[in-house]
Amino acid sequence: MDSDLNNLDSLRITSLDDDEGDEDAIEMDDDDDDGDDEAEDEVAGGGVTLGFVEKPKNPHSLLRQFFPSKAGGVPAWLDPLNLPWGKFRTCGFCGEPLLFLLQIYASLPEKESTFHRILYVFMCPSMSCLLKDQHEQWKRDGENSCRSVKVFRCQLPRSNPFYSFDPPKHNGRNEPLTAGAELCCWCGTWVGDKICSNCRRARYCSEKHQSMHWRSGHKNDCRRLANPSEASVPILGNAACRTLWPEYEIENEDECLSDYEHSEDTSSATSLVPVQNKTDEAFQSLSDKFAADNDKENFASFQQRIAKAPEQVLRYCRDLAAKPLWPLSIGRPTKADIPRCNYCKGPRSYEFQIMPQLLYYFGVRNDPDSLDWGTIVVYTCSGSCDSSVSYKEEFAWVQLYPTCAMP
Repeated sequence: MDSDLNNLDSLRITSLDDDEGDEDAIEMDDDDDDGDDEAEDEVAGGGVTLGFVEKPKNPHSLLRQFFPSKAGGVPAWLDPLNLPWGKFRTCGFCGEPLLFLLQIYASLPEKESTFHRILYVFMCPSMSCLLKDQHEQWKRDGENSCRSVKVFRCQLPRSNPFYSFDPPKHNGRNEPLTAGAELCCWCGTWVGDKICSNCRRARYCSEKHQSMHWRSGHKNDCRRLANPSEASVPILGNAACRTLWPEYEIENEDECLSDYEHSEDTSSATSLVPVQNKTDEAFQSLSDKFAADNDKENFASFQQRIAKAPEQVLRYCRDLAAKPLWPLSIGRPTKADIPRCNYCKGPRSYEFQIMPQLLYYFGVRNDPDSLDWGTIVVYTCSGSCDSSVSYKEEFAWVQLYPTCAMP
């Protein structure tokens, strides 16, 4: 059993410093600080965990009972029953259901209530909505702002009604203790609180998803589904998956263990090659976007830091002294711009950031109106507080490229 526990512990993205002084540091945080130091780059040195996407060798390993870190596809909900509801699951601008971007398993086992802990990121795929989101994130009243990017934190103690107390075993017999909520037949993400009036079996999170499912084939299946003798007819077909981003497993490693190095040709500001001597297309595309930018000095520092692992899609560092790695010197928040936790009113601190390389793996085209970002930085409650709400909303700050036209 000890070896199984070690395996579970290896699933989590570990905290940098688990020293006992963290609580004091949190209490001393001054929200009235002008926050100039928030605009500094990520702290120098090691301690950052990088995330890379890989196609899962066994899709079964991405089920919720294995506490996965993953990108694309559908979320593996930690609490499978009490999911985000109402306005929390929709874009604040177009009103459409948000698309699942990624989740990371970031356990804090030093605290009983955070033995299992997952952070989820959702966003609207519309670049128009993301541009509008830029105005909203500067509002100091974070609770009332409209957002197209939303983050949720869910945590459970080791002893809970959903999962075994023992670490999961990949033996084909590991199952959760409780069935989850019935989800939308089209997106497979949100609670299906609307039911097809004819077959009474297909469920949806929105009228739009019901309409899309109807046109994709439910129109033909509905009559058969209404017949009790046809109970085996599948409700959710492969067509639904075409509306989601492709699914990947997120593998992590320490920044210093990466297998990449700078090109010896220092005459090219954008020449970054892995040791296999192949140019990484994802990072090359990112570099090209900054070629005409006046903020080259800041981007050069950003580029130098990520050059050893240009395929990274995530940077994680839960340390109160850590700062994000910003590609631009403009559009950064101060401490005062980061709203306090909605639940305990304590400070939020930087925990991880999402890199634009993820869009390359999602197959997002490099068109003027395609979804794009410089980085998405996630701030979470410094104390990872408890409350009666299963999915607590956290805060995301999006830095866009200067070439993105504001609405």
